[in-house]
Amino acid sequence: MRASRLVTLLLLLQNRGRMTARQLAEELEVSVRTVYRDVEALGAAGIPLYGDAGHAGGYRLVDGYRTRLTGLTADEAQAAFLAALPGAAAELGLGAALATAQLKLRAALPAELREHAERIQERFLLDAPGWYGDADCTPHLTAAAAAVWARRAVVLRYRRWRAPEEIERRVEPYGLVLKAGRWYLVADGPSGIRTYRVDQILELRPLEDEFAIPGGFDLIRHWNSYLADFRARLHTGEALVRLTPKGARRLGVTSTGDGWTEARVPIESIDHAHGEFLRLGTDVEVMAPAELRDRIAETVRTLATRYEGWPWAEASPGRGTDHPHPPPCTRTCV
Repeated sequence: MRASRLVTLLLLLQNRGRMTARQLAEELEVSVRTVYRDVEALGAAGIPLYGDAGHAGGYRLVDGYRTRLTGLTADEAQAAFLAALPGAAAELGLGAALATAQLKLRAALPAELREHAERIQERFLLDAPGWYGDADCTPHLTAAAAAVWARRAVVLRYRRWRAPEEIERRVEPYGLVLKAGRWYLVADGPSGIRTYRVDQILELRPLEDEFAIPGGFDLIRHWNSYLADFRARLHTGEALVRLTPKGARRLGVTSTGDGWTEARVPIESIDHAHGEFLRLGTDVEVMAPAELRDRIAETVRTLATRYEGWPWAEASPGRGTDHPHPPPCTRTCV
């Protein structure tokens, strides 16, 4: 542990130049006294560093000195491919390895390229999850990742949307995919290669059974094929609609002017399209299929009946006259 910290301290000084003992302590998450001891150890090992006293002082390496301790460990090499996603690396238990890998990569770059890399990190950020909804709770992600690394089978107890809602099966985990902030496990099992949402794993029990991935399997190619198949199954129908300019913009349809635009749009199902088109309110009119138009018309009639005469004159449905709605506002309400 101390050897790794000494290397990190050395790389920090090489990448950033002069640093105070307190700055080093904060980066290494140790005490200032520990930094003093580590600096003494590096000096005793022949590393040419020195300290300047005073307000603008600190430790630095002798000009021109560069360490060649830039080889990556296996964990650091894995983490380097996640450099754009520090949150993902942390979820997989590789946060510390990622930080060390980035230091080593910077140390291996010429000064000009190192400055360029630092500017990129300062000015660009990838935040993968969507706006709405909290991050998934994935307590079994680390165990799933460990099984993927080690090529060992696991037993999953899994919750799915169709009956039976809970299943248990032995699978061989081929890989993990992070899609729109959500983790998916690609694994081979009794029904072939399937995709499992990690946040829906109720229990994961690692086994000692090792397995070998078939020679022709490629995770990226498999995932792209899975997405293509998913999209093909997603939109199995079509609806003919009329849209206002606002409705056309919300659906991503090219508007033909300031008036209504007629368009054919793919739909997943009657049930799904019913809810999605209701979101557009008066900015859409469904022309076909007839079943969808009738469903929406029935919903509109039900809503009109429910809200007819609401709310001031009568008690709300299901309540007695002791709990009437409040009278209308007769002044400016804010």
